[in-house]
Amino acid sequence: MEHVQIPDPLVEHGFSASVDHMFDRAVQFLNLSPGLEQKIRVCNATYTVRFGVRLRGGIETFTGYRSVHSEHMEPVKGGIRYSLDVNRDEVEALASLMTYKCALVEAPFGGSKGGLCIDPRQYSEEELERITRRFAYELAKRDLIHPSQNVPAPDMGTGEREMAWIADQYARMNTTDINAQACVTGKPVSAGGIEGRVEATGRGVQYGLREFFRHPEDVARAGLQGSLDGKRVIVQGLGNVGYHAAKFLSEEDGAKIIAILEHDGGLFSESGLDVEAVRQWILQHGGVTGFPDALYVENAPVLLEEDCEILIPAALEGVINQHNAARIKAPLIIEAANGPITFHANEVLRAKGTVIIPDLYANAGGVTVSYFEWVKNLSHIKFGRMQRRQEEARHQLVVDELERLSKAIGTPWELSADFKSRYLRGADELELVRSGLDDTMRSAYQSIRALWHVRPDIGDLRTAAYCVSIERIADSYRSKGL
Repeated sequence: MEHVQIPDPLVEHGFSASVDHMFDRAVQFLNLSPGLEQKIRVCNATYTVRFGVRLRGGIETFTGYRSVHSEHMEPVKGGIRYSLDVNRDEVEALASLMTYKCALVEAPFGGSKGGLCIDPRQYSEEELERITRRFAYELAKRDLIHPSQNVPAPDMGTGEREMAWIADQYARMNTTDINAQACVTGKPVSAGGIEGRVEATGRGVQYGLREFFRHPEDVARAGLQGSLDGKRVIVQGLGNVGYHAAKFLSEEDGAKIIAILEHDGGLFSESGLDVEAVRQWILQHGGVTGFPDALYVENAPVLLEEDCEILIPAALEGVINQHNAARIKAPLIIEAANGPITFHANEVLRAKGTVIIPDLYANAGGVTVSYFEWVKNLSHIKFGRMQRRQEEARHQLVVDELERLSKAIGTPWELSADFKSRYLRGADELELVRSGLDDTMRSAYQSIRALWHVRPDIGDLRTAAYCVSIERIADSYRSKGL
C-alpha cells in the first residue's frame, strides 16, 4: 500500500476546499502551464440576486446564487437547488464539479450551478411557483438562463415541477425564441422533457457499477469478486437518486439492499429491504419511522459503518468525514451524491485501500440525459420518431426470410413469439436514452480506469477522473488559443 499523507484530523475541509485539494493533486500529474492551470481552477463569475415576493400579506426577501465556473464550452450547465444551506462557496464548488463532470462524460457544456436559500417544505405549491418564477426572472434577465448560454436543471429540493415553471417564465420573457424549451432541462415530458430523465442519475449509478464489475482486476482491487448479484448494499438517502439506484440494483442486478438511511433514522434488514415498499412508506409518512418490516435505527449514520460490499451515499455532502471514515467497512463506495466524502475522509479511506468510484463520474447520469433533452429541444423532434417504424420493417424482412427459408428446405420451424416481439420492436425514446446513457458511462469509466492502471502513481479513481477531465478542458482552451 502506498504511503498517503493524512491531513490534520482537527481540520475538516469543507466541500469547496475538498474540490480544490483534489484539483491540486490531479494537476501534479499533468503538464499544464501555471497560467492555464489557474484559468481552469478559478470560478469565472458568481452572481448573487436578492428579490422580494409578496407572500401572506407581506414581502419576503430571498437570496439566490448562480455561479459560472468555466465557459470553455457553452452553454454552461448545472442544477438549481433549494436549501437553507445554500451559500456562495458551495455553489462555486458545485459549479467546478459540473465543469469536470461534463468534460469527463464528453457533454459539450461548461460548468455552472445555482441555488436559492429556502426550505421548500415551508411553502405551499402556489407560493413556491411565485418564488420560482421571480427567481427565474432575475436570472433570465441577466442571461443566467438561456438556451445557448446557461441551462439549469433540477437539483436537491427541485424537480420537474420547478423546471416547468422556469421554462414557462423564460418563454414569457422571450416570446420569439423558437428554442425557449431548451433553456432548462429536467422538465416533465409533457412540457418538453425527455423519457428517462427522472431516473437518469440513479440509472447512471447502476450503469457505473455494472461497468466496474465487468473488469475483474478492478473488482479484485476492492477485495471483491463475481458480479453485482448477491452483493450487500447500504444506501444513504432514498431521494430521487438513491431510490432509483437501489431499485434498479435490487430488481435488475440481484443486489441486496440491507440498509437505508434517511433524515429521521435508518432501516436495517440482513435479508434485504423492499425498496419500493420503503419508498412508498416515506412518501406517505414523511420518513422511515414506523416502517414495519425492518429494524429501525434512530441514529442512522451508524449504519454507514455496517458490514457490506457496496456503500452508496446518495444525499448530502460530507456524510463520510473525519469522525467516521476509519470505521467505514465497505470495500467499495460509489458517490451518488456530490461530495459525500470529505477530503480528510478520502485520505483515510485511500490509505485503507477502499475503492471509491467518484462523484464526478458516478452521478453524471443526470447531466448526460439533460444533454439528450437539450438536443431534443433544439431539434424539435422526439427521439426515435423518424426511425422506429423503419427499424421494425427491416427486422420484419429478416424474420420473414428466415421463416421462408425454413419452409424451402423442408424443415419448418418458427421463431418463438417472445423473440419475435422483442426483435421486431423498434427502439422508443426511453430505450434510446438508456442506450446513450449506458454507452456514456461505459466510455467514461474506461477512460478513467485506463489512466488508473497505466499510472499507478495516480493511486485512485478519483484522481484519475480529475486528470482526464482537466486534460480535456485544457485541450479545449488550447484550441481557443490560450
